[in-house]
Amino acid sequence: MNETRIAESVVAWYERCGRKDLPWQTDVSPYRVWVSEIMLQQTRVATVVPYFERFMHCFPTLGSLASASEDEVLRHWSGLGYYARARNLRKAARAVCEGHDGHFPERIELVQALPGIGRSTAGAILSLALGQRHAILDGNVKRVLARCFAVAGWPGRQAVAARLWDHAERQTPHARVAAYNQAMMDLGATLCTARNPACTECPLQDVCQACARNAQQDYPGRRPRREMPIRSTRMLIIRNTRGEVLLQRRPPTGIWGGLWSLPECPTAVDIHQWCREQFGVEARELENRAPRRHTFSHFHLDIQPVEVSTEGEASRLADQDQQIWCDRDAVVARGFAAPVARLIAECCEPRDRRDQ
Repeated sequence: MNETRIAESVVAWYERCGRKDLPWQTDVSPYRVWVSEIMLQQTRVATVVPYFERFMHCFPTLGSLASASEDEVLRHWSGLGYYARARNLRKAARAVCEGHDGHFPERIELVQALPGIGRSTAGAILSLALGQRHAILDGNVKRVLARCFAVAGWPGRQAVAARLWDHAERQTPHARVAAYNQAMMDLGATLCTARNPACTECPLQDVCQACARNAQQDYPGRRPRREMPIRSTRMLIIRNTRGEVLLQRRPPTGIWGGLWSLPECPTAVDIHQWCREQFGVEARELENRAPRRHTFSHFHLDIQPVEVSTEGEASRLADQDQQIWCDRDAVVARGFAAPVARLIAECCEPRDRRDQ
């Protein structure tokens, strides 16, 4: 089966079985497709849909996103993870407004120059929104192509990625590019899954080399195994005499960059002295809560939550942009990383409900 017939088979399958009712497939525009593609990076469609709808309700245009504060954007991203994506969305929106008069660029090299947009994402935006012929190579498409053409090795290796890009470029048709690219993503998400692929339903079954060899699990190659390091921290739920909780903004880079969070006290440091030195508060009572683990892509984080009651009037915080006291209602209204949000929600419940 040549490239033309492969594309025709994939598009025909898409017409019968592909997903056509996703929210970013209505009122299609480069802006809406762009936001959806960024959200879909390392995140499942079912998770993204409600986030996308809320995000579009709050930021219906590129201009509204560009003019929003970083706090507001991060709050509407809270729970999706990989928060650099949200910060880059806002940065890119501002770059479009400043450098392209608010019009999303239509040349792929200009799209790739925007923060947070790589080759595959740029190709997806321009092909899905404008019908331009560009190949894509997200995780789902990598799996389909690696199996179809028996491309050995982990796609994270440059040589393997280059071979997959070569196949992607050669297979992308000149007509109906949007349908073809959407179909390839849908194939990987619904049929050519990492485990238990539904090969008998796949339009590429007759040409798939992995299927012919019964070696679907060998492609794509797995990332070299490595031990995940473990880091430990103590998150402090510090309450003043008015019942307000102390929040601290995280550094702009690194995990949960720019988000509000709970203060983190090093495990080897005395909490009483640390609270006094950092915030000018006297810790009166300490209560350890159940420890928990949060796993990132490259390490485990073991969290020991500690509730801290303070006595006396708290000193005025040195930097109101980085540290704030919040009452329960104000805390709930802010955006946090998912594990921090769960911890805050749990600890902000009335004590009688927590003890049930």
